[in-house]
Amino acid sequence: MAQKFSLFLVGGSGTKVRQLRISRGQCILLALLTLTLLSVIGYGMWDYVSIGREAARNSALQRELALRNEEVTLQRRQIQKFAREIDLLKERIVTLDQFEERIRILANLDQRDQQEGLFGVGGSAPEDLSPELDITRDHQQLMRRMHAQVRQLDNAAARRSGSFATLVEKLEERKNILAHTPAIRPAQGWVTSSFEYRRNPFTGKREFHRGMDIANRKGTPVVATADGVVSFIGERGAFGTLMVIDHGYGFTTRYAHLEKGLKQKGDRVQRGEVMAKMGSSGRSTGPHLHYEVRLNGVPVNPENYILN
Repeated sequence: MAQKFSLFLVGGSGTKVRQLRISRGQCILLALLTLTLLSVIGYGMWDYVSIGREAARNSALQRELALRNEEVTLQRRQIQKFAREIDLLKERIVTLDQFEERIRILANLDQRDQQEGLFGVGGSAPEDLSPELDITRDHQQLMRRMHAQVRQLDNAAARRSGSFATLVEKLEERKNILAHTPAIRPAQGWVTSSFEYRRNPFTGKREFHRGMDIANRKGTPVVATADGVVSFIGERGAFGTLMVIDHGYGFTTRYAHLEKGLKQKGDRVQRGEVMAKMGSSGRSTGPHLHYEVRLNGVPVNPENYILN
């Protein structure tokens, strides 16, 4: 006979209300159902908690991904900005190169070797970059081109630095040459005799006059016609009181018939500086200045060296 169990349902007053009789198999089945139900409830709760954790983790990943996307977008915009700046820098270097070429032409300086140009052999500038890309596109190719052009610009800048240094040196030399080249009138007055054949007022013979005579009142200021150094001051026969200035580069100037010199031998003078007074010393018919320009010791026409 199968073993059975009795269940008594008791009311609140303690009296028996109802009696249930279940078999052992039913009891086991009930226990299994209860265990299954508890397992399902437990799995559901665990799955709910797992889904919550996964959702939180996914939310965090989405926020991190969004942040990374913003960083990538910002980096790509910066890359595009650098690309535009590289194009602008390249244009400026090319402009400076053309400006240097014009200066060399205007100053009549030696031209650069055209075989080795600004950006290497041939000298042609690299093509402009294309910074206006879609922000979502890959910028790797643009970055490679940027790195290549930065190296080219660095080499071009190094070439220009050396070229500009040479240019400045040559311009300084040219400036120095110009400063030491006679270029102005030595005194105010009237030209009474030029660089030409004339009849000597004392001998009456026809002879070549190796300078120019400027007549004016005694004491009229006489100025240096270029930068230089006084190489002689004193009496020199028919020239009377004579001053000679050595300007370098083969140029010397002579100022004769002076009343007096205001500089001593070895003094430096600058163009336009008063360094003597007009007079009538030596063999002279009246107050005037005899002015000579010599190049490598040979007299040349002074009027060719008067620009004012």
